[in-house]
Amino acid sequence: MGTTYDLQKMSRRLARYLDEDRYTHTQGVRYTAAAMAMAHGADMMKAQVAGLLHDCAKCIPAKKKLKLCERENIFMSPYEKKNPFMLHAKLGAYLAREKYDVEDEEILSAIVWHTTGRPHMSLLEKIIFIADYIEPNRCKAPNLEDIRRLAFVDLDTCTYRILEDTLDYLKTNPKDIDGMTQDAFNYYRNIYERRELEAEEDE
Repeated sequence: MGTTYDLQKMSRRLARYLDEDRYTHTQGVRYTAAAMAMAHGADMMKAQVAGLLHDCAKCIPAKKKLKLCERENIFMSPYEKKNPFMLHAKLGAYLAREKYDVEDEEILSAIVWHTTGRPHMSLLEKIIFIADYIEPNRCKAPNLEDIRRLAFVDLDTCTYRILEDTLDYLKTNPKDIDGMTQDAFNYYRNIYERRELEAEEDE
């Protein structure tokens, strides 16, 4: 039996630090991640904790994000220094450990990578990455209906499709693309293309 967490207490605390829209989004990610964990055989408690805490640092002002990372020796890439809003993922993992008593490295890693993704993500990392994108309050992303269906069928293809659409959107300003997002896309595109090729060969 894994560690259990008081999710209601965690939610009450979060409500003090997030604005209303972010809190609503956070609860949406929590429940979407739990449903995906059921579908894919992941740990539901871990999925809910990572879903609740993935944006716990989101509402910290940009200058404070930079100062906190400097103070706590949290590595910042040149891209993150120029775009401090991206630091909420790393800072979220730090706050999850220090303020919410989360020691589980799998949960912390899912929080770190929920924005950019990365090559070879774990099951929980993919669940949080996808749940953040598809939770019920999201409505502006393209192809959401298809991506939501894929989330419960094929995590790798779903991740690939999200990264593809994200990069298509960000390419309107290439300076806004984090290198890790491009690396993640290349990795999951290769998986997708290899599967497509194998399917053609089996016909």
